[in-house]
Amino acid sequence: MIWKKILTNESATITGAAIILAAASILSRLLGFARDRTLAHYFGAGDVIDAYYAAFKIPDLTYNLIILGAFSAGFIPVFTKLFNKNSLNKNKKEAWLLVNNSINTLGVFLIFLTIILIIFAPLLTPIVAPGFTGEKLALTTKLTRIMLLSPLFLGLSTVAGAVLQSLKNFLVYSLSPMLYNLGIIIGAIFLVPFFGPAGLAWGVILGAFLHLIIQLPSMHLAGFRYFFYANLKDKNLITIIKLVIPRTFGLAAGQINSIVMTMLASTMAVGSVAVYNYGFNLQSLPLGLVGVSFAVAAFPLLSEMAHKNETEKIIKTVSAATKQILFLTIPLMLIFLMLRAQIVRVVLGTGAFDWTATIKTADVLAFFALSLFAQSLIPLISRVFYALEDTKTPFFCGIFSVFINILLGWFLTSAPKAIFGVEGLALAFSIASIFNLALLWVFLRLRLKNLNEFEILPSLYKMSVAAIFMGIALQAMKILMDKIVDTHTFFGIFSQGLIAGAFGILVYSLIGLMLKNQEMLALIETIKRRLIKKPLEAMDISDITKQ
Repeated sequence: MIWKKILTNESATITGAAIILAAASILSRLLGFARDRTLAHYFGAGDVIDAYYAAFKIPDLTYNLIILGAFSAGFIPVFTKLFNKNSLNKNKKEAWLLVNNSINTLGVFLIFLTIILIIFAPLLTPIVAPGFTGEKLALTTKLTRIMLLSPLFLGLSTVAGAVLQSLKNFLVYSLSPMLYNLGIIIGAIFLVPFFGPAGLAWGVILGAFLHLIIQLPSMHLAGFRYFFYANLKDKNLITIIKLVIPRTFGLAAGQINSIVMTMLASTMAVGSVAVYNYGFNLQSLPLGLVGVSFAVAAFPLLSEMAHKNETEKIIKTVSAATKQILFLTIPLMLIFLMLRAQIVRVVLGTGAFDWTATIKTADVLAFFALSLFAQSLIPLISRVFYALEDTKTPFFCGIFSVFINILLGWFLTSAPKAIFGVEGLALAFSIASIFNLALLWVFLRLRLKNLNEFEILPSLYKMSVAAIFMGIALQAMKILMDKIVDTHTFFGIFSQGLIAGAFGILVYSLIGLMLKNQEMLALIETIKRRLIKKPLEAMDISDITKQ
């Protein structure tokens, strides 16, 4: 049956899996843009939306710190090892036992933690948003208490997602963020009229619930059956916890960094918290489209290679994935830098979101875009360490980058002679991200002895040449379109951005073909393969390392 094929779909190559994840990421980000446009239309960049984004910080801290990257980093290598322990043995009892143990242990822990955080929310929100007072602070506390229910659903969903990633079923896994965004949109449009601003928070809860539900049928078809089993002394769970602890501290540093940025933004002009978050969300499109897609797709395969001590294959896979990420990220960086005003106006320019907010957000977006290449590579390089069961190195690199980010953020925006407003927070974030990538790369090279840099550099040179021609072409087309269409209308600004961006990408692709860029040729070959549906059994490791 078609539905069963969809629910049990397994990807055979990194690039093939990345294409699925990227396609789903595009749809998810489009829904994300629709979400932000809806919020901007109804609330602009004022007090309510400031409170809404500030209220996310404590639930996000709970989710990201305890569950998201930390859990997956420890769970996937262990589960993959158990599931593939004997490929001829159909009995996967030990693997499914680990899943039930993880669900029950994590679920009970999250219930208790949620109750405690709800009780102490009035004491925590003033720390997150020290610039908020009166009704604005009270609203932030109210929204925070409601949103604190979301980590429970998202935590259980993360276990399901980690299982599906381990089984290389990326299709269903990649659909869950879409439903999360859909829940938030439903909250803004349909729940706010009934519950007031609290409807925004209930939309988040609805999205988190949908995020979980969509993944359960695929788990069931894979062989999972729920039963209550919670054993903190289980050796496999202990292994996961040992891997998770350094990753948890690393995520804690990242969340502290996010909270500090919110604290700094809350002391600036009204709307600064919203503008920072709008800009961050917009730049997340290429990050999710390229960086996260390749990293998530590569992780199960890298875990298998690490388990078999196939160091050379790891190096080839990392090198190939790095070139593909750079090849796709560089033109996206140019688009987000040169068409930032068009992007912001098209996505957010409606209702209460005025021109001043557009300019502010566009400036923030530009500074974020400077580090898109680094942000896109960090998830891949980090997952190589996780596959090698080393979560300490990414932790220390992350701590250093967070220190740089906070220090620069304060210096650029709040020091006595600060030269930036909220834009400085985005610039600090970009500089710190580049430092983080540099450190990760150096330590990974020391670990593996080689990362094939002499293969990466020639490709990077060709990409850079193509990018120069793309930038010239994009700017020329943008100026030409400004004379043809009325850029004071939605259609005009949308047409200018779309045509200029498409023309720039066309030039980038043509120059890449002229220079015989291997990543361009590999991408075309992958698309051809998927279109003609090459049999999966005919594909081997050479397909992966070439892509």
